[in-house]
Amino acid sequence: MVLMEKIFNGLNPSQKDAVKQTEGPVLILAGAGSGKTTTIISRLAYLIKVLGIPASNTLTLTFTNKAAKEMRERSLAMIEDLAYPPLLCTFHKFGLLFLKFNIHLLGRQNNFVVIDTDDKKRIIKKINSELPTPLIASEISRYKNSLLTPDDAYKQAELFNYKQIAEIYGAYEVYLKENNLVDFDDLIALTYKLLNENLELAQATSNKYQYIMIDEYQDTNELQLKLIQKLCTTHNNICVVGDDDQSIYGWRGAHIRNIMEFDQDFEGAKIFKLEENYRSQASILKVANALIEHNRSRLGKQLIATRSKGEEVSVLNSMDENEEARKIASKIQKLLDDGVCAQEIAVLYRVNVLSRSIEEGLNRAGINYKLVGGLRFYDRAEIKDLISYLRVITNSHDDFSLKRIVNKPKRGLGKASIEKIELAAHANRTSIYEYVKTVELTTLVALVKKKNAITLKKFIENLDEVARAAEESTYEFIDILEDTFHLKDIYKGTQDESERVLNMDEFYGLFRDFIKKSPEFALDEFLNELTLQSEQDAVEGESIYMMSIHASKGLEFEHVFIIGLEEGFLPLIGDGSDLEEERRLGYVSMTRAKNGLTLSYAGSRFYKGRRSDLTKSRFFNEAGLCEGSLIVEKNTAFKKGDLVRHKVFGTGRINGVSRVGKEFKLSINFAGTQREILASFVERL
Repeated sequence: MVLMEKIFNGLNPSQKDAVKQTEGPVLILAGAGSGKTTTIISRLAYLIKVLGIPASNTLTLTFTNKAAKEMRERSLAMIEDLAYPPLLCTFHKFGLLFLKFNIHLLGRQNNFVVIDTDDKKRIIKKINSELPTPLIASEISRYKNSLLTPDDAYKQAELFNYKQIAEIYGAYEVYLKENNLVDFDDLIALTYKLLNENLELAQATSNKYQYIMIDEYQDTNELQLKLIQKLCTTHNNICVVGDDDQSIYGWRGAHIRNIMEFDQDFEGAKIFKLEENYRSQASILKVANALIEHNRSRLGKQLIATRSKGEEVSVLNSMDENEEARKIASKIQKLLDDGVCAQEIAVLYRVNVLSRSIEEGLNRAGINYKLVGGLRFYDRAEIKDLISYLRVITNSHDDFSLKRIVNKPKRGLGKASIEKIELAAHANRTSIYEYVKTVELTTLVALVKKKNAITLKKFIENLDEVARAAEESTYEFIDILEDTFHLKDIYKGTQDESERVLNMDEFYGLFRDFIKKSPEFALDEFLNELTLQSEQDAVEGESIYMMSIHASKGLEFEHVFIIGLEEGFLPLIGDGSDLEEERRLGYVSMTRAKNGLTLSYAGSRFYKGRRSDLTKSRFFNEAGLCEGSLIVEKNTAFKKGDLVRHKVFGTGRINGVSRVGKEFKLSINFAGTQREILASFVERL
């Protein structure tokens, strides 16, 4: 009886009902800040300590090590005195443990090693260095998550490049097997393969784990759903916890349909809604609720405030991103002066490129910050490359910067060739630049291949031409730099090409703006200004947090600032973006705030290399924060990244959505074959 009181103490009626429903399929629809983790561990304690289910017969899966660690610690503190603790881990950790015991059934040894993403890319590069490695790695991951063998991938591919990728995939798989390696995708894919091909094993595994709980169910993908169904071969005691309103990972394969159609996948499901929010002030929840109500594809729930009204949500209007940065830095400084801990303040944004102006504003105000889940703007590789080009153009003796850019974009110059030239330059007491420029071609050919010698000479000539252009017109120089060296081509075909190019355009725009405001400044003075901005002193003591909305999920702060609330930034529009997922991103960002929420928009920003006038986000109107007509758009159920099936062409992945009259046209990659199909002729998987 004392234990029962301990388990149910502090739970609200909805949480208690969810904890007690232990048999059959259960969906716990848990709103933001509604005590989801408390409900999960209370249910686990109820199973083990009240119903007497052996801990070894339970399995609780989540997505991050951090979440698994927190739940494990809290559940052990509640359950106590267990000889064998319950298995509570990530999907990938479960796959690892399962394969250790069963991979021999695939004719492989159980002392395998799991490789990380960098290892994977190194192996791929060894097999093929012509095609972009990130593209190959991404396609191999997609094949594995679609349960396609190299032969399947090859048969489906019609484009030559994709046939090549399928062959590389085959060689990659051979390499892994020969070296007794598995990658991250294998941990789930091979586990499913074993359960799917061995009925006895599936039954034994399902009998072992009689009670299964899945956290963050809205983030599961197609393969994870199939794995869960195999784990339920002999029973249907599956309890999933999640929030359809916080499904924001469609771009990386998560399927919101898994939570929306849970009752179709698991018949007889009982649904419990956790709607009482213990995190945010009522004024914040009012705005978040109003916004998310505009989504049509949702199971429907309303966050109910348990805290007082608190401060009204603040709206910040600025002329441009620089004024916005000044205002936000000033507001943050006031919070700090009032005694708010720096770690309780966060600045969130939808698009990473927006962080640059805020970083500069915080630097100028002397406010420490930590950039979560990404590099500071000036520390990003593509920006460092640009800065290195500028440094060499202003100072030809900068060997360090020259070595960084000599092969960007690729010029076929190997490390050994550069080292030989560097040694010769040092022997002649000059820089690499001056040495290549002044010595005869025959002297260079004696050191490196003729082709490389000619390439180096041409590279230095081009740098000279651009340097002369910089002297004539500093403003136009940045266009000449790009036209001469095609620096955006460095990232062509990479998974994050668009984001890197966006960052480069942001830098180009920053440069033009600097020159426009200070036309008398030379290139070296611009670099000096940059150094002051980017060489922030090592962060000591407390820091505020800056991060993307995606990175903020699962976190909470006393005060949250959301920047970039303009059409095109939040919501992101075009290229198959999903307005409902954009709205869910807005909802997630708002519900991170406990006591203070500031929503910021600017009249103009530098974007893609030029200043663009912007319109305030429709989300202000939808959230009830301003008057105005609603922007109503026909919304396609399909978005970029979705898997679809066509009755003739089979399974494919959408990589573009456009409108044709009243219909939507989908650009679909059917394993290497690109086709344009009307949306009404395919079904989403």
